[in-house]
Amino acid sequence: MNKILTIFLSLCILQIGITQNTDSISVDLSEIVVQENRIALPFSESSRNIAIITRAEIEAAPVISVAELLRYVAGVDIRQRGAHGVQADISIRGGTFDQTLVLINGIKMSDPQTGHHTLNLPVDIENIERIEVLKGPGARIFGQNAFTGAVNIITKTPDEQFVKVNVQAGAHTLGGVKIAASMPSKQVQQYFSFSKDFSEGYRYNTDYNINNFFYQAHVPLGEQQLKVLAGYTERFFGANGFYASPSFTDQYEAIQTSIGAIEYQHIERNWVVKPRLYWRRNQDEYLFVRSNPSIYRNLHIGNTVGGEVNASLKNKLGVTGLGVDLNSVMLQSNNLGERQRFATSVFLEHRFSVWNGLLDVTPGVLLNHFSDFDVNFLPGIDAGLRLSNALKLYANAGYTYRVPTFTDLYYEDRANVGNPNLEPEAAITYEAGIKYQNQFLFGQLSVFRRDGTNMIDWTKSAPVDSIRWRPSNFAEIDVTGAEANLSFRLPRNKWLQHLDLSYTYLDASIQTEDVELSRYALDNLRHQVIAGIEHRVFSQLFHSIRYRYVDRVNLEDYSLVDLRLMWKTPKTNLFLEATNLFNQTYTETNLVEMPGRWIRAGASITFKNQ
Repeated sequence: MNKILTIFLSLCILQIGITQNTDSISVDLSEIVVQENRIALPFSESSRNIAIITRAEIEAAPVISVAELLRYVAGVDIRQRGAHGVQADISIRGGTFDQTLVLINGIKMSDPQTGHHTLNLPVDIENIERIEVLKGPGARIFGQNAFTGAVNIITKTPDEQFVKVNVQAGAHTLGGVKIAASMPSKQVQQYFSFSKDFSEGYRYNTDYNINNFFYQAHVPLGEQQLKVLAGYTERFFGANGFYASPSFTDQYEAIQTSIGAIEYQHIERNWVVKPRLYWRRNQDEYLFVRSNPSIYRNLHIGNTVGGEVNASLKNKLGVTGLGVDLNSVMLQSNNLGERQRFATSVFLEHRFSVWNGLLDVTPGVLLNHFSDFDVNFLPGIDAGLRLSNALKLYANAGYTYRVPTFTDLYYEDRANVGNPNLEPEAAITYEAGIKYQNQFLFGQLSVFRRDGTNMIDWTKSAPVDSIRWRPSNFAEIDVTGAEANLSFRLPRNKWLQHLDLSYTYLDASIQTEDVELSRYALDNLRHQVIAGIEHRVFSQLFHSIRYRYVDRVNLEDYSLVDLRLMWKTPKTNLFLEATNLFNQTYTETNLVEMPGRWIRAGASITFKNQ
């Protein structure tokens, strides 16, 4: 680690001193309004731990997928099987992949079959305006599955007309093309895109082919607005060692995920009311032997159909947020059978602000009911004390809750057997921290603790093949941690554009001695260091370097350096990038060997209507 860190810092220092002038301006985080479904606040006024990935940072990152992009957020653990987010799990602050909620414009991407499908996203990184990562309990804000945090992907609807074409190529017969078009008018703003990414893979049976289709429209209706969103992704990939044992090299998976939503926003006096209908479908086909489906095949088709109404009311006491969400979950599976679940969620929260805004307090509660489980009240509270215009103390606490997936309950094969007697898992989380923010600098230091009960994981008593993995409410797990972040976003006429440094520490304590082997819950991060720098080399040439050090409890630690060179003009963008620059050997999960050094290059051109 020390050798690589020294090289990384040296590369940064060597670039200091070169300055060019430009009229562009850095992004001011304080101006960004965090898009929660009811009470939306400027980033600077939030009393939660929230990380924001801006559009400029997305463009500078050496990534192809959203999963790769999220690797650079402190406290977020992305565990990939294979390359470029083809199959990846996400966890926040030591949780499992079933305990993190991912949303697109506030629409939940939860899957009734398993959390392994959470990152099957029908959006390309070209469609994204920014990403908001909420760390800590999010149940009273977003509902079920926001157990350890939530990731809200905000897509863009540009207000200028253009067509943008992006192509790329690289090692291992990697290729890609993206086409996006924006067609705004007085009657409607429309944006749609298509992307295709493919590769023959970095080792046997790790090839992939991913297609994304995305459409979004905003229809202004006076002071009101109608929003329409539709997306579809299909991904086909060789899954060499992805599941079960690494010795099973001929596995294969084909996934199709669709999303559709329509939302109406009504504003009248102090009320903002947003009714929304949404639908998500996921189809997953798994073959144990790619060339012979008859040996073993699973096919799961899940649908979630729902409606919600969210509202906020400004009054003399502050802002009140109300909401109700009703959704029906249906699953058809040759393994899990036909399953259904109906969920009802009712939200209520209120933000008080006193002493001319120096103190803010936001209590709230979620009333939650699943047709196959009991009613739950999930309260939470945020509080913040502003010490100066730039400095703020904050604290929050909240209960969270997660019902088992249908895979947890009913899945069965020769190596695994579900448990229909599972109870939901629950936790209470506390956090306290301090933030400093001005136009160019953001710093944050926080400590947190999560006390989990009835935690669910796949376990077995001994590492022998005759004993099958079985999920159980096997333990109480307490997680204590600390996180430090420092970020500089300087004026765009300086040689230094952006500098980030973060450190996360986690300590998970298990309150049982009955289990010898746990598949997921005890494989958490222990130490994580992330650093990044983006700077101007000369004229229109930019350079970004990203460094990550990851130490997980049950895997070897590793350090990775990624870099990207970009030549940017208003209409063109040329790039050359390398991931895993020093060709490190490492695994992120399940002993799947990750790619070594991978070099890519590409170009994009934007055609604008003059």
